[in-house]
Amino acid sequence: MPEQDHFVRGMFAWLGFRQTEVAFHRLPRPAGETKYPLWKMVRLAVNGVIGFSDAPLRLAIWGGFAVSAFAVLYGMSVLIRWLAGGKGLVVGWASIIIVVSFLSGINMIMTGIMGLYVGRIHGEVKRRPLYVVSEKAGFDRAAGCHAPLEGERQRFAAGGVG
Repeated sequence: MPEQDHFVRGMFAWLGFRQTEVAFHRLPRPAGETKYPLWKMVRLAVNGVIGFSDAPLRLAIWGGFAVSAFAVLYGMSVLIRWLAGGKGLVVGWASIIIVVSFLSGINMIMTGIMGLYVGRIHGEVKRRPLYVVSEKAGFDRAAGCHAPLEGERQRFAAGGVG
């Protein structure tokens, strides 16, 4: 795979290889400290999620729907309380919160949708293969030779199906 940022664990899973767990007992480190601290492991995990999943983008879309839905529900509750006499309502505060929350949710939705488009472009730029060939058959002849074999010529000349 010609991409620059290799996440080998994700590549194996993407290729579809069978995977299994190998249990083993790890002995304590004899000396020194690990050269792969927590922040590097977190960076590796984020790299894997970004490189092989569009789940964060879909999460932004659903989060935007949730924020907008809560803004609408809150707006309905404010309207009901206002129609019931307006006790406990601060003038102007509810309308600002409703508008800002609703538009923030719409912004999250649109950002997630744009992110999905950019994610598709990102997938194309990686130039990963469409399929992986596990076995070749019938490639015994010399590569680049496009002339049919003698038996094939005779079948075509006689009107046979090749």
